[in-house]
Amino acid sequence: MERKHYKQEINMTEALMNRINELISHYPEDKRKSALLPVLHEVQDAHDNWLSIELQDKVAEILHIKPIEVYEVVTFYTMYNQKPIGKYMFEFCQTSCCCLNGAENLMDYTSEKLGIKMGETTPDGMFTIAGVECLGACGYAPMLQLGDFYKEKLTEEKIDQLIADCRDDKIILHDK
Repeated sequence: MERKHYKQEINMTEALMNRINELISHYPEDKRKSALLPVLHEVQDAHDNWLSIELQDKVAEILHIKPIEVYEVVTFYTMYNQKPIGKYMFEFCQTSCCCLNGAENLMDYTSEKLGIKMGETTPDGMFTIAGVECLGACGYAPMLQLGDFYKEKLTEEKIDQLIADCRDDKIILHDK
């Protein structure tokens, strides 16, 4: 399978570099790699919520580690995006508790409603749908994560309202 290569403008602003250096300062000089996850979060947040290969290489350079060490982390965790995503990313929990409570049907419903498949983004760049591993909210299944927040005990009606609220720009994505 051929991988598509996405281009991304790298913009390591002074404020971003100050934040990265502050994160690195929490670890001994010879343990800079320990800052990898929080640094990736900061860099992703500052670059339209995704990390190109070139941006991952830049993180490796900053942390004085090999690029493969960054790639291993970015490809392992679903919280790091390797391609451009929509403004609103619906991350459906797809593990047993949520699936037993209808998550797969809701994922199909959302895909049909938005006219895209899992892992795709709508042509207007507004929505992306993804399946992720357990989000630790089994008592509220089925659920999804949208930005920093959980949407729980989902139904088709709640999905319809969530999509409408996103289109009306009524959804807050981050708590910072």
